[in-house]
Amino acid sequence: MAGSTDVRMPRRASRPRGRAQTHGVPYKWIALSNTTLGVLMASLNSSIILISLPAIFRGIAINPLAPGEVGYLLWVLLGYMVVTAVFLVTFGRISDMYGRVRLYNAGFAVFTLGSILLFLSPGHGNTAAAELVAFRLVQGIGSAFLFANSAAILTDAFPAAERGLAMGINQIAFTGGSLIGLLVGGLLSVFWWRGIFLVSVPVGVVGTIWAYYMLRETATIRRNQRIDYLGNVTFALGLTALLLGVTYGIMPYGHETMGWTSPFVLISFAAGVVLLALFAWIETRVPDPMFRLSLFSIRMFSAGNLSSFLGSLGRGGLQFMLIIWLQGIWLPLHGVSFARTPLMAGIDMIPLMLGFLVMGPVSGALSDRFGATWFATAGMAITALAFWLLTRLPADFRYGPFAIVIGIMGIGMGMFSAPNMSAIMNALPPEHRGSGSGMRATFQNAASMLSMGVFFTIVIVGLSQRLPHVLVGGLLRAGLPLRVAVGVGRLPPTAALFAAFLGYNPMATLLRPPVLHALPAATRQTLLSLHFFPRLIAPAFMAGLGDAFYISVALSLVAAGASLLGGGGRYVHGEALAVPTNAGGDLAAPQGRQPMATALGEGGAPASSALDLETLAGVVGVLLLTQARRSGAAEAMPTGSGAGVVVNGVGNGANSHSAANGNGSADPANGHGLAASANGHVDGWPAAGTPPDGPSIDQALELLGLALLRTYITSGVRGRRAADTGTAAAREADPAIPRG
Repeated sequence: MAGSTDVRMPRRASRPRGRAQTHGVPYKWIALSNTTLGVLMASLNSSIILISLPAIFRGIAINPLAPGEVGYLLWVLLGYMVVTAVFLVTFGRISDMYGRVRLYNAGFAVFTLGSILLFLSPGHGNTAAAELVAFRLVQGIGSAFLFANSAAILTDAFPAAERGLAMGINQIAFTGGSLIGLLVGGLLSVFWWRGIFLVSVPVGVVGTIWAYYMLRETATIRRNQRIDYLGNVTFALGLTALLLGVTYGIMPYGHETMGWTSPFVLISFAAGVVLLALFAWIETRVPDPMFRLSLFSIRMFSAGNLSSFLGSLGRGGLQFMLIIWLQGIWLPLHGVSFARTPLMAGIDMIPLMLGFLVMGPVSGALSDRFGATWFATAGMAITALAFWLLTRLPADFRYGPFAIVIGIMGIGMGMFSAPNMSAIMNALPPEHRGSGSGMRATFQNAASMLSMGVFFTIVIVGLSQRLPHVLVGGLLRAGLPLRVAVGVGRLPPTAALFAAFLGYNPMATLLRPPVLHALPAATRQTLLSLHFFPRLIAPAFMAGLGDAFYISVALSLVAAGASLLGGGGRYVHGEALAVPTNAGGDLAAPQGRQPMATALGEGGAPASSALDLETLAGVVGVLLLTQARRSGAAEAMPTGSGAGVVVNGVGNGANSHSAANGNGSADPANGHGLAASANGHVDGWPAAGTPPDGPSIDQALELLGLALLRTYITSGVRGRRAADTGTAAAREADPAIPRG
């Protein structure tokens, strides 16, 4: 391929001056501790900003619900997500070219810088709001560096049999950060609103130093790669245009309830579609594409990303809607003041986080042993059940059933997340894990933003159809003049929902101060009471929310079906074909194609639970001898040549060494072996069928048991010794090669 050499070479893992040793701690735990800090910092920041928005806007003396200023609120909420989603693939691709650890370190530093700038931002009013948005975008850039590389760093550091557990432990940090952010944000909102931005700074400083001194580059880097400038520009502009369309589509436009018909939104969507189509065309014609469309030919990668996208589309807006439900209806009905509802809503949603917290590591560890497909599928099915159960709850529910339902929701989400992420990363070639991780995170983040737009639009449309009549009637009964009541009824319901989200009294937002002051004290007290607005809005809100939840049920079920497309069992890129055994440990008769098993343990050591690659070389050699004997060409086979196996481009076998361990590479065309693909059949032979003048693959596999016993002593032992010798020599030449 032009622009880069085809030889994959691991970057030398030399440490810069001043870097510390791991002091006997396995490197995988060093990597996990640092990536966990990154997830903790990002989740802590997101939840603390979410719950502290009322205090922040009061601190900068701005009303985010005033005409012309709602945009500041939306950009503080969504601008961070837009920037993160846009740059994930770009930063992941660059990390494949220049090293994941280097860019991950930069992410910690940039995110921490953005937090410090937010704390130091001076001024009040619109200037301060613009600075707030700008520095949140800086945090989004740092977050993109972190999320594009954290999963790839974990995948590089952990053996395949432990990656699900590692992803699950990362989920603990995410959930823990969300809980800490809710509690600390609620306290700081009362005492010191600027301190909200400082909470993540100590984590960022420690993480930056920890990453610089302890992380080392273990990624496989291809030399002489080129940056896909045209692809980067078209993708960034196209995705930005689409997400801007979503952001401004949920805002009122003129006399319309929402902005989906505004020229800006329509042009944004059209430009986004055209630019992304142009991007896809470019990516098929450049030597080093940013978005590797060829990765979608990997079944597990494509199925995992499809199910992740659909799942995120179904549940991305869930937390936003649950918060409005709790803060705008349920908590006020139970005597909680609007000002205290943000903190109480966060506390009431703890069961959702606990379900996610408990099931994430458990399902991740189990998926390492039994495969990810069934856990991810079951997780999406449980999520669909939880969405359906939410539609059965009334607006003024009892908390016990609500806690159980959202706890089930958390279990389903946790059961899906870690196994699915592990399956996607396991399916990627090592040299493409950065860009592949960025692609995965982009699908997830973009779907979450689209989900918020979908949820919000469905609820607003439902409110627009039902709320005006109910609101006008309620205001007339409360004693408001007809002209005032009709004017309030014509206002878009967006302001009322955002008021509830921010912890403001919605009626105080809908009614102008002169109107309120002109009312009798008893009428004013009735309108501003905790029960008036929730009882008015509840029927219309629940109807729209129910429609949104039914759509989420359908999306979750489709996501479960998409997860099944990945197939059962475990698949790890570069693994050998597993040999089935019976309960006594004897070789069992093969039943068609067998699942993949772990061929290499951590640091390149052969895993004891699977057929090692040297043995596989002998097996492939026997299959070749069987084919040659059946076709009458056994005498033509070269003797003593060994059998070289190339699994996804990496050479292993009796006379070849693993390129991933730095021991060289096998050439399948040099006459010294037979190239076999990772799916367990010989290149050039069909997956099902019979090669010319010879037995079928199924017939050849029937001979696998006897062939393995005969070949293990000859080719297998020789291959193991040769590989061990080469690995030892490489480690002696380069002590930085990890030993597990």
